[in-house]
Amino acid sequence: MAASSFPCWKYDVFLCFRDEVRKNFLSHLCCALDDNGFRACKDDELERGFDIATELQQAIEQSRIAVVVFSKNFADSEWCLDELVKILDCRRRLGQIVLPIFFHVDPSDVRNQSGNFGDAFTRHQEVPLEIVKKWKNALTYAANLTGFDLQHVNG
Repeated sequence: MAASSFPCWKYDVFLCFRDEVRKNFLSHLCCALDDNGFRACKDDELERGFDIATELQQAIEQSRIAVVVFSKNFADSEWCLDELVKILDCRRRLGQIVLPIFFHVDPSDVRNQSGNFGDAFTRHQEVPLEIVKKWKNALTYAANLTGFDLQHVNG
């Protein structure tokens, strides 16, 4: 691949997370990233405009690393699931590094869509089957990546 075809990263890290971790785990992670000189993109820092989905898609593509924080209610969010699909697409196309963090969830629940992750899909019955299949494939793929298992940590 020619040097000119490498992406120009705007952010070091894109954080994909459910709001339930924003005030505890995520705030500590953001401080640690900032203290160590990493520029992290969080959804609340994006410019609010006509199409936040487009802004998020661009931010994902402009990030060298994507950290996906899987938490209890992650799969309830169609937004988070769509972000995950985009992140894995960027991994494939752009070589983006993807780091999963399993925060208070068992990685096998993510991988197999069981427990809270299985329950979430019973609530996505109105979503077209091809989209649900993409989400499930993305969860399985991401859960098989090397990451951090924090299912038994406090906080």
